Amino acid sequence: MPQHEHVLIVDFGSQVTQLIARRLRESGVYCEVHPYNRLGDSFLQRFAPRAVILSGGPSSVHWDNSPRAPQDVFDLDVPILGICYGEQVICAQLGGEVAASDQREFGRAEIETVQSSPLFAGLSASETVWMSHGDKVVALPDGFRVIAKSENAPFAAIANETRQIYGVQFHPEVVHTPCGAQILRNFTHGIAGLSGDWTMAAFRQEEIAKIRAQIGTGKVICGLSGGVDSSVVAVLLHEAIGEQLTCVFVDTGLMRQNEADEVVTMFSDHYSIPLIHVDAGDEFLGKLSGVSDPEKKRKIIGGLFIDIFEREASAVGGADFLAQGTLYPDVIESVSFDGGPSVTIKSHHNVGGLPARMKMKLVEPLRELFKDEVRILGRELGLPESFVGRHPFPGPGLAIRIPGEITPERVAILQKADAVYLDEIKKAGLYDDIWQAFAVLLPVRTVGVMGDERTYDYVLALRAVTSTDGMTADYYPFDHDVLGRMSTRIINEVRGINRVVYDVTSKPPGTIEWE
Repeated sequence: MPQHEHVLIVDFGSQVTQLIARRLRESGVYCEVHPYNRLGDSFLQRFAPRAVILSGGPSSVHWDNSPRAPQDVFDLDVPILGICYGEQVICAQLGGEVAASDQREFGRAEIETVQSSPLFAGLSASETVWMSHGDKVVALPDGFRVIAKSENAPFAAIANETRQIYGVQFHPEVVHTPCGAQILRNFTHGIAGLSGDWTMAAFRQEEIAKIRAQIGTGKVICGLSGGVDSSVVAVLLHEAIGEQLTCVFVDTGLMRQNEADEVVTMFSDHYSIPLIHVDAGDEFLGKLSGVSDPEKKRKIIGGLFIDIFEREASAVGGADFLAQGTLYPDVIESVSFDGGPSVTIKSHHNVGGLPARMKMKLVEPLRELFKDEVRILGRELGLPESFVGRHPFPGPGLAIRIPGEITPERVAILQKADAVYLDEIKKAGLYDDIWQAFAVLLPVRTVGVMGDERTYDYVLALRAVTSTDGMTADYYPFDHDVLGRMSTRIINEVRGINRVVYDVTSKPPGTIEWE
């Protein structure tokens, strides 16, 4: 464990629990998320948090066997903040009362401060917040007072300053609560007195020391995908152990246009990292032939990756460790308590461990970081902005951006169309304003007339979103002239497409994942 001030986030199953951790990290506070039912006495003593945050969750505290915080959490004598369900847990466990509400509160609401509190230091008397609850607090425990209310939540925020226990009925962690970051900072820096001593420079040095201690004189094989995560892993490992690292870049044939050449050039020429380039496009396409289900595609691709790594590890004289870019959201999802909405492990990461037949151990130096933190680390390591600033690209690549069967023809069409789309975004100076943009080749053909002939070709869907956290997103509002240029170029330059549509679907708070 890093020797930093740290906060424990108790997870009751909210789909946005990860955002609490992100907001705290943004203010320099190291924190970890752990399920409510995995907090034994020994863990709490070992972790020794300086503060505790109780997350939201989908349950009602008046249900039988609903989640509760271990009583030892309240006996730690550290500041506690309950968020939504977390506030209700505080009330239920400390002698208050919670009941089902006739008036549920979902979405934006206005809270009004009714008594001053260090939790709301620097805020206006009225603030916009994001509510998401169907229950309400109807009686406070002894020693608590109301510090804010809303139209439908008379106990929108509560406090026991003597015990430094606070609760809010809204979600300060989501961007839809504009003052939320300040509220969380007031709790961590003001009430808990934390200095915010966790920086990326410190993480870099600490992680290099950890890697050297873990690896010793062993050999590491690292799978490069061409994305930000694996690129940062490779450069960090090379800085830590030098020639003990061999990178394996598997060209699945499902990457973006020219991406394979860019990866090989950067790592072989610029960084001089030992690199094995495996052209496995035919192998992957063969395995995927006739497969339409997206989850089956993921599993086929993941399994074949492992097979190739094993094969290449043997070819270089054996490797003791396999490095991969597991991130903290993957770790959180892999240990979510039973029944939680985030329980599904992402199938393109081996966060549950490698297959038993493999003799290699995992090295996951990024497993404490969120996606945006990986980019910061990449810049700290000196990676070129062209790599660090790349839009996220899923592990299965274009396989899940071609609904239905994967064929060489469809892959070629999508690669070219996607390249034109991204080129137009860059020409318009919009690439850095967009969190992720990609094209999807729909399993639909339409009749069209192009010039003097009739065509029967595919429909291409374009998607572009803005996001600050990767969990909530809104579509990017392209100017119609920009969309027109994109569509014209794609139809003119990419044979096989005669319709282009733009997806304006948003991803609201609470949705776990989308591609």
